Amino acid sequence: MHILLVASAFNSLTQRVHAELRDRGHTVAVELALRDRPLPEAVRRHAPQLVLAPMLKTAIPREVWAAYPCFIVHPGPFGDRGPSSLDWAIQEGADRWGVTVLQADEEMDAGDVWASVACPVPPVGKSDLYRNEIADAALSAVLLAVERFASGTYAPRKQGGAHAPDTPVRIRPYLDQSVRRIDWDADCTRTVLAKLRAADSQPGVLDVLLGAEWYLHGGHPEAGLRGVPGELLATRTGAVCRATKDGAVWIPEVRRRRGPGQPPTFKLPAVLALGDRLPPLPELAAPCFADPSGRTWTDITYREEGSVGFLSFSFPGGAMSTAQCRRLLDAYREACARPTSMLVLGGQRDFFSNGIHLNVIEAAEDPAAESWANINAIDDLVEAILTTTDRLVISAVAGNAAAGGVMLALAADEVWCRTGSVLNPHYRLMGLYGSEYWTYTLPRRVGAVTAERLLSEALPMSAGSARDLGLVDRVVDCAPQDFAAEVGRLAARLASLPGSRSRIAGKKAELDRQESSEPLAAFRERELALMRRTFDDPDAPYHALRRAFVRKERPSCTPPHFDLAAAARTGRSRAEP
Repeated sequence: MHILLVASAFNSLTQRVHAELRDRGHTVAVELALRDRPLPEAVRRHAPQLVLAPMLKTAIPREVWAAYPCFIVHPGPFGDRGPSSLDWAIQEGADRWGVTVLQADEEMDAGDVWASVACPVPPVGKSDLYRNEIADAALSAVLLAVERFASGTYAPRKQGGAHAPDTPVRIRPYLDQSVRRIDWDADCTRTVLAKLRAADSQPGVLDVLLGAEWYLHGGHPEAGLRGVPGELLATRTGAVCRATKDGAVWIPEVRRRRGPGQPPTFKLPAVLALGDRLPPLPELAAPCFADPSGRTWTDITYREEGSVGFLSFSFPGGAMSTAQCRRLLDAYREACARPTSMLVLGGQRDFFSNGIHLNVIEAAEDPAAESWANINAIDDLVEAILTTTDRLVISAVAGNAAAGGVMLALAADEVWCRTGSVLNPHYRLMGLYGSEYWTYTLPRRVGAVTAERLLSEALPMSAGSARDLGLVDRVVDCAPQDFAAEVGRLAARLASLPGSRSRIAGKKAELDRQESSEPLAAFRERELALMRRTFDDPDAPYHALRRAFVRKERPSCTPPHFDLAAAARTGRSRAEP
């Protein structure tokens, strides 16, 4: 089937739907719903059999839905309506939610329902939930709806009214800042966390802090610290700890409220953003080992189960700043000093890594210098993994990964992905050649021709497709909350196999052969020479592309590589209808 995805942005869910539909043999085109770009004209050009909107913030015009079947993916259960569905679910403490695929109609979210799939709501931020449990349910609902539509026999369900009087309909208003506002004197930690998580990563919770207005992003509980409600108590790895009436919360990122006539602001690590406004606060060292009680928070943890070490990290948005890369490298070296035979590297859930931290780079006094420092810091980490010869290293990719984050994963001996992961193994959309030793690791896994195709196409791929190409060694089919336990079970079994000991024994000889043939340093030098040239050129596209990405500037048109990809799948040229 020829399917057109219409979306406000090519976000994580749109990427996953795009990749999974293509895996199933559909031809999939993408059109961004942009101001000054008439959607009816674009839809007619694509002539789709079905229009599907995985993430759309505006209504589909009557001219479109009256002429083409249009399915909307709504992040709410059957009968739920409104633009802040997921926000309300988290803020009100729902433990079950769902995703509904409905047909576009005159009234928003009121059309006939083609599929509805339920999912759990764990205690995580909205963006994490959206990329995982919601995305899983959305994909199931989309595939079911497409199958039902293709059959030509399915009759969609009506919502409410005389057609379905027993089905409750709940219309929720937009969740604005008046409802999100935190009352630090009255709200308990649980309430504060619910409000912070419901606003993560957008729009954040507007608050007054140190004499200015900020949007607070993200929240983690802290049970050991106490203070006057609203008071800042400590810092840790860029986050600030703030007292509630019965405990405290860690806030990793903040964003300054935009002033009149000022450019858009963007999220930064809280300590960096607050800067000189911060009073003297103790910097609390992160615990070396994971805290099973959950009484405190840190972004890097380590634990052991028998002969397997687990080094987990979770950075907001998957971005890794210079400081984060260096801290993770220090932790990696400490983990490698432990008497284990296997090291599992990765998060418990959500993002693995998206590479260098573009927001921190943009905020730097000298973005070119910070870009250079950041790429070298992540290269140092990759080098450490590539040169580890006394144990097996497994990259456990619980969620999405992109650019240098994919190449970081490829440095390991094996790459295991959760079935819902989406990988973007390319750099060119940010105007970069790339580093992280990709010129060594990517062709080694998929061959030079496929490596060049992946980089030039610049399209997302599913975990299943990545496995079929050899980019990934294992796809772990499980729910997001079960990934860590399943990886632990698989790692323990792999560590116990006699063949694993022989693999470890052969790693040193294999590295020596590579070094005698073409040293790893040569790959890094060639990559960095091109990266340095880009960083130091103020007119290089990278700087404008980075700025637009960080400030979330709307593109002027749908990126042409989407259209080219769809045309290649159908054998059409771009000029054909």
